[in-house]
Amino acid sequence: MKVQGKDKVEVKISMEKLQTITEARQIISEEKLSLVYISQPTCSVCHSLKPQVEELLESYPEVKAIHLDATEIPEVSGEFQVFTVPVVLVYSEGRELIREARFVPVGELDYQLNKLQDAMNA
Repeated sequence: MKVQGKDKVEVKISMEKLQTITEARQIISEEKLSLVYISQPTCSVCHSLKPQVEELLESYPEVKAIHLDATEIPEVSGEFQVFTVPVVLVYSEGRELIREARFVPVGELDYQLNKLQDAMNA
């Protein structure tokens, strides 16, 4: 989604909300870099963290970001070995590289994504 400002066009990143674990598996295995955000509707931390992660992702347009609701897709917990929410997982072509849960330090996530991006562009 693009938002027109006075002097510039700002691109807003939003995570694609998936409905099945199969869709998630396909994206994770095919994308060079993917970020999986797992939450539940009753989680207040999830609601406050998601916009922060989306804002961070504006600096990483090559990262395919997806959102999974652990309540709507119960098998998420077993598939990703998730015991609490929110969870941020970063994959490269199916391989898990980053896992942060519950209290996700956005600054640290930015640092780690930057390192991954630099390594992949080298």
